[in-house]
Amino acid sequence: MMTARMHGQPLRPWPPEPVPPGPTPPGPGPVPPFPPGPPPRPGRTPEPARPVQNPAMAPIGVWIDPRGWPGHLYDRLLDRRIVMAHGHLDGEAATRLAAQLLTLDAEGTAPIRLELQNLSADLPAALSVMGILDVVRGPVSGYAGGRVEGPALGILAACRHRMAYPNALFVLSEPQVSFDGTVTALASREEQARAMLDELFGRVAEVTGRDVAQVRADARRDTLFNVAEAIAYGLVESQVTARALPGLPGLGRAPRHGDDDGGDGGTGPGDE
Repeated sequence: MMTARMHGQPLRPWPPEPVPPGPTPPGPGPVPPFPPGPPPRPGRTPEPARPVQNPAMAPIGVWIDPRGWPGHLYDRLLDRRIVMAHGHLDGEAATRLAAQLLTLDAEGTAPIRLELQNLSADLPAALSVMGILDVVRGPVSGYAGGRVEGPALGILAACRHRMAYPNALFVLSEPQVSFDGTVTALASREEQARAMLDELFGRVAEVTGRDVAQVRADARRDTLFNVAEAIAYGLVESQVTARALPGLPGLGRAPRHGDDDGGDGGTGPGDE
């Protein structure tokens, strides 16, 4: 047992107060209720009682399991034929992306919306997704946002329609490829890398209407495009605005200077 001490002496309780002699006073009786408040004034409506909690501030049961919310969100987007691709696309991520595109292709030929957000990619991974986009039956519209760079531009170029959000940036650059192994293996891999680069730059040149040599030269300089420059170069067709997003009624606004008047964000002629 621990005892508090002060100047080496234990603390002692105060002695009880002396009780005067005489009969023991009665204990306290029941507490009378508070008197009722004054009646309301004539012609004045009494104020209603305030609720315990404002219903507008009550939490809403969305994403009950926070650990599983990305999967639930992606499933809901997939039900609407919207596929998300963001971050760095390696071989595993490219396999998942290809599986989503092939699943939607198996369900029908309705248009598919591919969101490319802050996307970079390994060269082999980008080429594998480009191959899937070439065989998907439904028209695929690519929507680019953030920074899309390197081989990821090949994925955008493989889409039938290409739109850009106002904040988008595009970097046309040469992919970084490294090899190790024997001299024979290095020569073989160098030849494979050259063939993959030819496919990548050839696809960009095809959609932009430019010469492959010019695209290669621009890639060596790590050319940066904003949305207006990307439209002029041919990387994208138009800029996305709130009034142009499909399936978002009530978000229309008057067009501002520099908006593309014809970009409806949807599919074009011949997509049926």
